[in-house]
Amino acid sequence: MLMNVLLAFLPISLLLEYVFHSPPLWVFATATIAIIPLADWLRKATEQVAARAGQTIGGLLNVTFGNLAELIIAIFVLLGGNTAVVKAQITGSIIGNALLGLGLAILIGSFGRARQKFSGANAGQLNSMLFLVVVALLLPALFDYTERLPGFAAASEAARNNLDEYLSLGVAVVLIAVYALNLVYTLVTHKDVFASEEGEEEHTGPLWPVWKAAAVLVGATALIALESEMLSGALEATSTTLGLSPFFLGIIVLAVVGNFAEYIAGSYFARQGKIGLAINIAVGATIQVALFTAPLLVLISYAIGKPMNLVFSSPLELVAIVAVALIVTTVTKDGEATWFEGVLLITVYLLLGLAFYFVTPKAESALPTPVNSGAVAGLPFPARFGPAPFAES
Repeated sequence: MLMNVLLAFLPISLLLEYVFHSPPLWVFATATIAIIPLADWLRKATEQVAARAGQTIGGLLNVTFGNLAELIIAIFVLLGGNTAVVKAQITGSIIGNALLGLGLAILIGSFGRARQKFSGANAGQLNSMLFLVVVALLLPALFDYTERLPGFAAASEAARNNLDEYLSLGVAVVLIAVYALNLVYTLVTHKDVFASEEGEEEHTGPLWPVWKAAAVLVGATALIALESEMLSGALEATSTTLGLSPFFLGIIVLAVVGNFAEYIAGSYFARQGKIGLAINIAVGATIQVALFTAPLLVLISYAIGKPMNLVFSSPLELVAIVAVALIVTTVTKDGEATWFEGVLLITVYLLLGLAFYFVTPKAESALPTPVNSGAVAGLPFPARFGPAPFAES
């Protein structure tokens, strides 16, 4: 019902953009909301097609289209030249799925239940993949730092950037190959290990006709692309109007919008007592973003002439990625979950969100800014937030 109501923002956003030529803030807000129900319809159509295609092909279809809404948003932001925002969106999706999405699922699923049990074998496989994510995303940043040291070979910033790009392309190809092998492992050669979890994924309820599922799939994809183009065009102006950095909009707003349907699905299944499926959705989506969507965006960026590497230069982003692997492994290693563990996951997400709100990326701080009117404990307060609290008059 909620998703159907939100569909009203689709015509509203189109009218604001193409008829009334409204301020970018209104276009950004309505386009953002409109993408949420479209992503949910895309998920439903994918599930309908997957239910008819069989377990293996269905799994591949869910992988292919699972993060399509997020991928489309990222491509249009990339076309606008905002590679830092795209990388922020990748980080935001990783922490959003694994912390906010899983935390909500555990918390909502725990109402009326002392604890929820799930497959330890499946959780162990997912946790192993999470640590691969940590290594894969830390490596380019550490390589970039190493090449800045006096004893290494990069003769100039341009040479170092070239090395970063070559490494990122290589890492992207390896990650996509590993993700493909993981699909073979879980869907073909060792599917019996995960049989109990996969049984929960069987489709229930009437199946749509093939033509309806295909039409919804194509239509939702096209409309998401249209809304994403509008959203991307209004991104910079919206960040200026709200006093927020494009970095924050990417890591929190765009990431949550692209994955909101998965948060709803995970919470729904957890409430039905299928916490194993909810964990598959949340942690599996995190792994898919890092090992498939992010590398694919690197390859796409070179194809469209807007090259993007995998160097996450912000230590805060790297800490967030490591924190995801550590806390998710801690919560899921015993094969059961309680409501307080859901609270812990959400708390870590909120703390990271606060840090990302106050951080000032280089692209923003490089702009002329007023002199700070005060300081807290001798530290400058970011000018975009106005006068420092407790500043001396």
